[in-house]
Amino acid sequence: MLDRRREHRGRTYLGGQVAFNNRWCTIDCLVRNMSESGAKLDFSDPVQVPSELDLLIPLKGHSRRVKVVWRQAKSLGVSFVEKKDTGTVVPIEVARQVRKLKEERDMLARRVRELTEPVI
Repeated sequence: MLDRRREHRGRTYLGGQVAFNNRWCTIDCLVRNMSESGAKLDFSDPVQVPSELDLLIPLKGHSRRVKVVWRQAKSLGVSFVEKKDTGTVVPIEVARQVRKLKEERDMLARRVRELTEPVI
């Protein structure tokens, strides 16, 4: 296989997760190698994921948006969309709770508008 990477990828053995569908769907993975621009992800079973997703590496505190460059049944080659790390990892449960609270807020705002509208 021809290696077209611009920079060296160091071997890793880090547990990670890919998240997609607004972080509602997650799949555990193993980060086998990584560089500043991308990584290779291995899965225990064949996966079908969208072309862009989030890669979470809790041990390192990384959360990065990635784009799929190549696919095999149980592996993905990804490149990082942003150049720099966003800093903190937001747990999936927290992201779901925030989404739920925003939906409740919007529902309550609609209800307040309905109740405060003048009756004609």
